[in-house]
Amino acid sequence: MGPGQRKGETLSNGDKRGLLGFRASGIGDLRHRSNSLLPLLQSPHLSFNFDRTRDSTDAPGLRFGGFGGVTMPAADFQGLSAPFASTGRSFLSLRRDHAAHPMDAHHRHHIDAGEQREFDAFQRQVADLFNDLAGGGDEILSISWIRRLLDTFLMCQEEFRVILFGHRRPPALIDRLVSDFFERAVKALDVCNAVRDGVDQVRQWRKHLEIVLVTLGPGHRELSEGQLRRAKKALGDLAILMLDEKDTGSVMSHRNRSFGRNSGSSSSSSGRRSHFRSLSWSVSRSWSAARQLQAIGNNVAAPRGHEVVETAGLAVPVYTMNSLLLFVMWALVAAIPCQDRGLQIHFSVPRSYLWSAPIMSLHERIVEESKKKDRKNSIGLLKEIHQIEKCVHHLTDLMDAAQFPMADDREMEVRQGVQELAQVYEALKEGLDPLERQVREVFLRIVRSRTEGLNCLNGAE
Repeated sequence: MGPGQRKGETLSNGDKRGLLGFRASGIGDLRHRSNSLLPLLQSPHLSFNFDRTRDSTDAPGLRFGGFGGVTMPAADFQGLSAPFASTGRSFLSLRRDHAAHPMDAHHRHHIDAGEQREFDAFQRQVADLFNDLAGGGDEILSISWIRRLLDTFLMCQEEFRVILFGHRRPPALIDRLVSDFFERAVKALDVCNAVRDGVDQVRQWRKHLEIVLVTLGPGHRELSEGQLRRAKKALGDLAILMLDEKDTGSVMSHRNRSFGRNSGSSSSSSGRRSHFRSLSWSVSRSWSAARQLQAIGNNVAAPRGHEVVETAGLAVPVYTMNSLLLFVMWALVAAIPCQDRGLQIHFSVPRSYLWSAPIMSLHERIVEESKKKDRKNSIGLLKEIHQIEKCVHHLTDLMDAAQFPMADDREMEVRQGVQELAQVYEALKEGLDPLERQVREVFLRIVRSRTEGLNCLNGAE
């Protein structure tokens, strides 16, 4: 029986395709230190898929499919990722400036002065990071921006971990708050798995872009009818994958119809879409990103004065991380193709919080992006996805109108469209793998913190 595992609970032995995208059957006992675990987690043949057999509220431990029925202790995650964990107390030890946050003087005298400085510094750091994210040079919802968002979340999560476990507190003081946060965090693990699937789906699209680029690339002095026919077929196959049509009333059934000329495709094409989808998603068919976001955001509310006093101020950073977790998962679902996407969540932060302005500004900008006419029913708001849709639509129109021999001006238009497609291809080639690694890092960091938190509470008791 693993640490934190209750009697009678069984751990999944599944050999499923999971977050890390590799396989794990026959790994054996992984109860060893992180130095020996790290090569396994980085192996391209290992599968790491979150699986829970009962409600996450009741389960004291996490179960992972494909690890021989082992519950991973917190020690196994030490040193896996943390570029910030290795710096000890990190920014908080360097930034002790007394920043104002939503806690008035009446409440402050109930809190240790050292902890108060930590809480203040944490609020200031979150505000600074999200101000940088809101005003940075990267275009919002691009791959580079999403990567910066995940970096920001990982930094905040590490500082929160330092606050949470850096002081000994009575278990009754933090039990409810910490349990509530980790219950939300466990729900975010499924979102990470779904987002990982979405990244992999975009990677499949890239293969079709490559066919077009090889067929119509600058190496060909003239464009023949056969070349255009092959490129057009690749674009049509890509359109089918991007539509990924479903016969449900979810958001995914109303995806962008920019390739509407293929709406009369045969039943065999529909079967191909269904087959691709069934192989792609690691979450169940009934799973819904929209419902998962609602579960993560359920009852997230700023703490009242008496709650701040009763928790010696800890309610403020816990609320901060609850809000950040909800926003980051919501932004991922907005940007990346996910099963049953939905962006209608209640998200509001009181203005008294230092980080309220930048994060609410980002939220409003993403919502406005989703309301644009050409993005309203998109498969994902990622900038590069929108560029693919535009390029494919434009090239397909040009090829439909092409007559041979091609006029010089029409051939130049096609080559310009191919050049634009090549730029999108390079952005995907350079950005998708690092993005997937960051999603994996978020997954692992949540797991490590939850295990550490449960061990801390159990030890205190």
